[in-house]
Amino acid sequence: MERTLKLKRRHFNALASSLCALSAAGFSGITLAQAPADPVVLVVGDSLSAEYGLKRGTGWVALLEERVTREKVRARVVNASISGDTTSGGRSRLAALLKQHQPAVVVIELGGNDALRGLPLNMTRDNLAAMARLSREAGARVLLLGMEMPPNYGAKYGQEFREVFTRVAQAEKTALVPFFLKGVADTKDPTALFQSDRIHPNETAQPTMLANVWPELRKLLPAR
Repeated sequence: MERTLKLKRRHFNALASSLCALSAAGFSGITLAQAPADPVVLVVGDSLSAEYGLKRGTGWVALLEERVTREKVRARVVNASISGDTTSGGRSRLAALLKQHQPAVVVIELGGNDALRGLPLNMTRDNLAAMARLSREAGARVLLLGMEMPPNYGAKYGQEFREVFTRVAQAEKTALVPFFLKGVADTKDPTALFQSDRIHPNETAQPTMLANVWPELRKLLPAR
């Protein structure tokens, strides 16, 4: 009788251990299935997005991260911006970035350095269009940040450069911020919100830059 009870107790303990193990495995699987990774917002830009000359954490992309957290938006921001980058540079590294981060949204902030270097406008247009197509093919929505040139570049060139962004946005069906530096570079005192080089916006300008981007970007992000 005693031997029979010991055998039953041993079988019971073994069964209980097995059930616990299965329960733990099942619970873990459910937890992973219910907690997908937050969609990635990939920012591919130049010095305007790479905090050139600014204290770390004060640029508009860092402010975007704070706003996403504050408003409890399901998104994770990845800043892949490089100071001095051109549309050619962005195009050459985009495929690897898409593969690495698998973004839901790609924000393209490039083109200003193309103009400063005197690169052909059709090259800038083609590169931006290629980046938009590549991002879409990877399953991402695209937001293009438009730029404008200072008046000293001439009215004709300024108009043609501005149209590069609008035409790419129309042709590739991307979202568009017409002028990324609206309220910064077009004020009565255009130097007030810039660093001493008069090219890069200062820390005070960064909230305005984010305010220009946020309305269009928010439309592309998942609902709360």
